[in-house]
Amino acid sequence: MQISQQLNKVKVLCRAPLKVSRRLLTGRASFRQRLTAGLVFLVLAVFFGFLWLAGHYKIGLWPLPCGFKQRYDLPCPGCGVTTSVMAFAQGKIFESFYIQPAAALLCCVLIVVAFLAFLIAVFGVYFSFINRFFAEVKVRYIILALIIIVAAGWAVTLSRALAANN
Repeated sequence: MQISQQLNKVKVLCRAPLKVSRRLLTGRASFRQRLTAGLVFLVLAVFFGFLWLAGHYKIGLWPLPCGFKQRYDLPCPGCGVTTSVMAFAQGKIFESFYIQPAAALLCCVLIVVAFLAFLIAVFGVYFSFINRFFAEVKVRYIILALIIIVAAGWAVTLSRALAANN
């Protein structure tokens, strides 16, 4: 093989194009979409950053005791959410899922949203599935899914509490 052929072969191998399905991308994001995505990313970054700092410096975020737990001696649906989110923000993901699975799952969703918002804001790439998602999925279905996720997380914490009491 000649040297020029070897160089062309190296160029082809090193410059592999990024294969992204055309169905995922609709083109460039508008300025308004990029600005909105930037704000979403900024809010989520500040949220997780604040929780990381609060966990690092051992700052309590909820000063009041849980009234439901005091009255019934059982955890409420929100018990463990703050602790779980703080553990997630510190990178203790498995611990976060153990403390409160619903909060950890919602944190995972927020991380994916933040990543997509970052891609849209910085690179201007807009994904067509975002439009399809908001066009096809009704708000009541999202609320219903959140209620089911929180109820499932509460069921896990309730079962742990009942097992610990027996």
